[in-house]
Amino acid sequence: PSPSLPNAPSKSDLALQGLDDALVDAEFVDPGTSMPITLPPPPLSSSRKNKHGQEDDGGAEEDACETGLSVKMRRRLKELGITELFAVQTRLLPFLLPRDARKRGLYAPYAPPRDVCVSAPTGSGKTLAYVLPIVETLSSRIITRLRALVVLPTRDLVMQVRETFEEVGKGRGLKVGTATGQHSFAHEQSQLIADRSSGKIDILICTPGRLVDHMNGTPNFSLQHLRFLVIDEADRLLAQSFQDWVARVVTATRPTTFPSSGTPRAEEEETFGCADGLAPPLLHAKYAIANTYGYMDEKPSSSCQKLLFSATLPRDPGKLAGLQLRDVKYFVVQKARGGREEGVLDVVMERYTMPATLREHMIVCASSEKPLVLFDLVQRHKVRNGLVFTKSAESTARLVRLFELFEKAVAGEGRLGVVAKAYSSDLSVGERRGILEKFKAEEIQILVCSDLISRGMDMSHVSHVVSYDVPVDMRKYVHRVGRTARAGREGDAWTLVEEQEVSAVTKCDRAGSH
Repeated sequence: PSPSLPNAPSKSDLALQGLDDALVDAEFVDPGTSMPITLPPPPLSSSRKNKHGQEDDGGAEEDACETGLSVKMRRRLKELGITELFAVQTRLLPFLLPRDARKRGLYAPYAPPRDVCVSAPTGSGKTLAYVLPIVETLSSRIITRLRALVVLPTRDLVMQVRETFEEVGKGRGLKVGTATGQHSFAHEQSQLIADRSSGKIDILICTPGRLVDHMNGTPNFSLQHLRFLVIDEADRLLAQSFQDWVARVVTATRPTTFPSSGTPRAEEEETFGCADGLAPPLLHAKYAIANTYGYMDEKPSSSCQKLLFSATLPRDPGKLAGLQLRDVKYFVVQKARGGREEGVLDVVMERYTMPATLREHMIVCASSEKPLVLFDLVQRHKVRNGLVFTKSAESTARLVRLFELFEKAVAGEGRLGVVAKAYSSDLSVGERRGILEKFKAEEIQILVCSDLISRGMDMSHVSHVVSYDVPVDMRKYVHRVGRTARAGREGDAWTLVEEQEVSAVTKCDRAGSH
């Protein structure tokens, strides 16, 4: 027989080659999974008092359900109107809040916790999935130190996550701070640091650029006590190479030894601060004292647990390698079609699963007709509480102006007008916050925005999302439509496609098995 070329391996075979074993062993969670939040029955006698003269609930306060949440936390969630946990929370909470109290300590230098990567659809409750374990774990602290660092891509997300921490952690005594550049550097410094041996906050929520600024310019700012490092919207943040912030943060959490011996030099003293302020893994480094090993000759490790969250996992393995993840555990919220291997392929090859309550539509039109098509869509389908995404801040401002002219032309007696406003990076932080508040209060019916708002922002009342300009890739589409159909609610997503874009959009949909 004549020679022939061997059959080329399939895309699936190539995708599975060289995969991290942890990703192959990822735990898949059905998006429909939920768990009601229950409280223990009331005590038999309401007159029992403890030794402090307070009402005794028979130890129920310490009782934790299978999710690891205390009764006090479950009561707080009930007060906030949260009656059940979503899929990502039902699996992640037991992992981060083990029943063994020794594994929930603030320091675990000889048995550090495993790191976690979570891939879950937008609106699936990822924020609460890390806020709850952080608040529960840090509530046992005595001295205020920076123990949880949450890094987010935008100032708006920072403020939203801070509100969540403050609502959930009410009555726990935990101090939450932010660093985004919204206030002066000196003002932020005064909010972060008390003196050389203590801090003013337990939890810091920040953007990566401002974090690097404080690592460079704030005396006694230290990450050595970190118990949690959360990177939300991880795919976007790990792609930012701003001053190599990931490597710097990871290095700052690790135990370090001095190159000198005996009494530390002045700059070393300044770096590490007072001995009373050192974390256990760094005690040996203060005066170059040798480690005292046990039978196993164990070296102390950082107790920092890294938690990565995103609707789309980072595509570049090198980005994750820079985090030096420790015995990482993957949780993927999506149905594994055809078994575990097929589910892993869906993740690696970026086949995205949309919420079952989301209805998707595509309208093909000429470029010159798009404004009229949008106006007709808004009127015909009575679109209210809607987001309209454009490709740039300039396009946003132009479209809002056209919308206002159209509304003025069709205004008449008895007709309620539709108020549309722009939301883009051209606005100040205060202006953006004011517009969001009016949108949530339904004083503004249509918000025309750039992709600035497509990441993580929780606006539960959004019923329609319109991509006026086609997103450049499937990832951006996933984040855009994730602003609606959140937490089991219904929603509609519309995409206006120009005639010359149909082929590319169809190809993108097929590649994502969409």
